[in-house]
Amino acid sequence: MTAGEFGEHAEVGRPDGRVVHAWRRPGSTRPVLAVHGLSSTSRLWTWLLAEDPDVDLVAADLSGRGLSTPRSDASTLAGHVEDQLAVLDALGLREPVHVVGMSLGGFVAVQLAATAPERVRSLTLLDGGSPMVRRPTSRDQLEAAFADRTARLATDWPDLASYVEFVVAHTAPLLDPADPHLATCLAHDLERGRDGGRVRLDGRALVDDAADTFLTDTAADALRRLAVPTQLLHAEWSAGAGSPPAYTDDEVAAVVAASDGLVTAELLPGHDHAGVVMTASGAAASVRVLRRSLATG
Repeated sequence: MTAGEFGEHAEVGRPDGRVVHAWRRPGSTRPVLAVHGLSSTSRLWTWLLAEDPDVDLVAADLSGRGLSTPRSDASTLAGHVEDQLAVLDALGLREPVHVVGMSLGGFVAVQLAATAPERVRSLTLLDGGSPMVRRPTSRDQLEAAFADRTARLATDWPDLASYVEFVVAHTAPLLDPADPHLATCLAHDLERGRDGGRVRLDGRALVDDAADTFLTDTAADALRRLAVPTQLLHAEWSAGAGSPPAYTDDEVAAVVAASDGLVTAELLPGHDHAGVVMTASGAAASVRVLRRSLATG
């Protein structure tokens, strides 16, 4: 997937001089705003688009990722919500949209629905969006937890293949390094695309976002204010077969029970966090859940 295949590209200027880059691939469904994860970009949705070409998908690079400019101040969930609303406005999408978010994107999605419920029809959360019980408790711990991501930033990668190999070895061990969708996704990370280069990821923004997600009550407060139908698809593992999941079954059951019927949840067995979207089988499951959300209207 290339930017051109989205059909519509918007450079959305922000009041602080930043630019957020967003793309839309029109389809037959109601519009879906897709929000990627902590260290990813808009090209995370390559697998989903391949699985369901009919989805009308809007996806932006979050600030400090891909082509979008980093913030000069702290990166926060609230800041990402403001950017996503600006993207919708720039594309003329004033009516409520369905929102799908993976990992950090799930937390942004919940914050968006809590902040501007009139702009959101439903949420589809992919292994994210609900506060995690087992989480880092300090910025130092966060920096250690995401050292594999920030370690990418020190290298001028000679080619895409070497970068793909590093990501699979250090972050997503169940992904197939020969998957052409993975190459498409990760090429957007690099300054020179398939010819390599530095990773277009702001390390401070990554840790800032993780800190707002894990070290504050922002995510829990937003979840308590949720007022739109929400589905959570959660993975059996976190990073590799047998690893502890982001959410245990008991933790998910507690979120569902506290939601007064707004939240439903489904376990995706045999997949880890990355594989919920970045594999053919995970994308198929994600599309199935998203289609249920789309059926709500």
